[in-house]
Amino acid sequence: QVQLVESGGGSVQSGGSLRLSCAVSGYTYRTYSMAWFRQAPGKEREGVAAISRAGSTTYADSVKGRFTISRDNEKNTVHLQMNSLKPEDTAMYYCALDEYFRGLVVPGNWEYWGQGTQVTVSS
Repeated sequence: QVQLVESGGGSVQSGGSLRLSCAVSGYTYRTYSMAWFRQAPGKEREGVAAISRAGSTTYADSVKGRFTISRDNEKNTVHLQMNSLKPEDTAMYYCALDEYFRGLVVPGNWEYWGQGTQVTVSS
């Protein structure tokens, strides 16, 4: 059974930083792509950052230069370092996994999802 467990969310003031983590277990294949999505109340889920099996990364324009996605293959973990946080970054953050790189446009293309971790940024 594939499990993705997010951690690291919390409440910070504008300009602060948080580091999210997503631990993967139970996945059969040794290599896979990962992504972070977020969803604010009343809004659609949107892609934030993704990292391919080879380590290539892509980011939403709204977070470029502020967020960094990385992976630790030995620990089956992916991280999202979030700096210079803004109130508009407030959302539930979800990690997603797929054997192939699915991009950030269509969340439904990703096969497995975590339960999410809340990030709240106050002004």
